[in-house]
Amino acid sequence: MKRIFCVLLIELVLGAATSQEILTPQKQATLITRFPFKQYSGGVMIIQALLSNKPDTLNFILDTGSGGISLDSTTCASLGLVPKRSDTLVTGMGNAHRAQFVYDQQLRLPGLTVDSLDFHVNNYEVLTSVYGEKIDGIIGYSFLRKFIVKINFDSLQIEVLNPGQIKYPRQGTLLRPAFTSLPIQNLHIKDGRKIDFNFYFDTGAGLCFLMSEAFAADSAVLGRKRKLITTQAEGMGGKLQMRLTVVKMVQVGNYKFRNVPTYIFRDDFNVTSYPYVGGLLGNDLLRRFNLVVNYPNREIHLVPNGHYYDAFDYAYTGMATYFVDGKIMVEDVVPGSPAEKAGLKINDILVGVGANFSNNIMQYKTVLQNANQRISIIVRRNGELVQLYITPDSIL
Repeated sequence: MKRIFCVLLIELVLGAATSQEILTPQKQATLITRFPFKQYSGGVMIIQALLSNKPDTLNFILDTGSGGISLDSTTCASLGLVPKRSDTLVTGMGNAHRAQFVYDQQLRLPGLTVDSLDFHVNNYEVLTSVYGEKIDGIIGYSFLRKFIVKINFDSLQIEVLNPGQIKYPRQGTLLRPAFTSLPIQNLHIKDGRKIDFNFYFDTGAGLCFLMSEAFAADSAVLGRKRKLITTQAEGMGGKLQMRLTVVKMVQVGNYKFRNVPTYIFRDDFNVTSYPYVGGLLGNDLLRRFNLVVNYPNREIHLVPNGHYYDAFDYAYTGMATYFVDGKIMVEDVVPGSPAEKAGLKINDILVGVGANFSNNIMQYKTVLQNANQRISIIVRRNGELVQLYITPDSIL
């Protein structure tokens, strides 16, 4: 298990979003604002903003895998906003439902206010429990289609520009994805065999690479001896069972990555739109580039950054942990996994991992990303402290 806390955030708002045209810019692109973002595990980006005339600062995931813009249902209630039902269908990994909306709201970012946004309302409780911090919403196509957005993972800064002609850096490569409300990039992948196929370009997914089971089976891309490990991840619909493996090579643009951690997902709601799209490329790989995301001109520019050569995380523990009511709880232990062998049990409360006693779930995840190393874990069980030792396996 590479990381059992990965966020898989494809949100396809079917309806008005896909029918809007993106106009080719004519004027020179100009800088509107610059502001910082935070980075959570898996490279997921969090930006802070205000909503309309409300005083509370909210945390939003910036997500090219979202076909709209959304608010958490509990955030909506705390702000006194009353959502209205609609006929719009929203599909995500593990879930499909008719959306409720909060209409005609402002998104107030540092140095920029965006008017007339319709936020669909969804429950993001599971995302909050994954990161240990409140997730108030997701910013996707409804915002991104209006601007050119530069993302610098070295400085953790975002620049927002008015649409227009733009000069990209000399280094790097320019992608021209297909666009519906989401960018879809053709990738070259190689394992048991070589294949070129379409995948979503998804900055909201805290993983490297994901394939639907149907695509993996039909393409026969995985080698026959490739081992698959049962794991748990999280998506818009809640907690999901997946399988985890490694793909020998994934190429995006001119850049090749070897031995890429890969999730295999049973896509019951066909959120990946297979057979047109086979899965997604996530931000644990994309964070290795500084990006210019140019929806108005249907382009994305990549430049390798200081994280380009970061090692992938191959550690597998076999346990799922969540931040619940101020405690980090073990909610799943895979039979035969390193977690079960270590003696961890469901409902154990993690007090410390290694030398870290911060009660910070993201820091604990980082400590556990050390395959083949013996790590001390202190848990509270039935009111007593218990010391255990876990040695995460490698999925390689």
